[in-house]
Amino acid sequence: MSQPDRHLLVVDDDDRIRDLLREFLTRAGFRVTGAADAASAWRLIETLDFDLVVLDVMMPGEDGLSFARRLRARTDQPGRTPVLMLTARGEAGDRIEGLTAGVDDYLAKPFEPQELLLRIEAILRRAGPRDVGPASLTLGDCAFDIERGELSRDGAQIRLTEAEVELMRRLARSANAPVDRLELARDTADVTGRAVDVQVTRLRRKIETDPKNPRYLQTVRGVGYRLAPD
Repeated sequence: MSQPDRHLLVVDDDDRIRDLLREFLTRAGFRVTGAADAASAWRLIETLDFDLVVLDVMMPGEDGLSFARRLRARTDQPGRTPVLMLTARGEAGDRIEGLTAGVDDYLAKPFEPQELLLRIEAILRRAGPRDVGPASLTLGDCAFDIERGELSRDGAQIRLTEAEVELMRRLARSANAPVDRLELARDTADVTGRAVDVQVTRLRRKIETDPKNPRYLQTVRGVGYRLAPD
């Protein structure tokens, strides 16, 4: 799987650190979603797949150690999601406590961003490739080839813009799971999400029998959009 397909969840209650990590890791080629606390992170994990969680220890509410233990105790997880723990507590006893909770690595603050990146890449190499899912999806009379970025109806190709191809690929990678509208907007020049809304409207005209009552490209109220193939 190529690096741009790697999706990281950064959980830290410090807005400044979270935003800096998101910016740095995005520049490094990852897709990054942020959460300010464990409760927000759980909501994201229930709807999205992540390749790795970057997790702060000291947070209001549920702390990082408790979060890591609960994550490891899940029996419905599609594979074991690696965890890299960040903390200002760098003593040996704290590192042991974190590793006992099931984290894969432990990095004490302050840290060099490049070291964080190298540790993330090492964890992902050890974790190995994840299942890439189906090569194509069926949407009624339509089919979408994820690798080629091609949409067809009954074998006849339907023209897609480059932006529509990327949006379809992003939704297809998380098929049947809601994808945050603003996360989709980060890949466009319009971070408000209006460009995504326009692309969704156009795609529905190409895919749906009744675009005003979509069956396959659904709106998830308060979240974003979901691709629901047959």
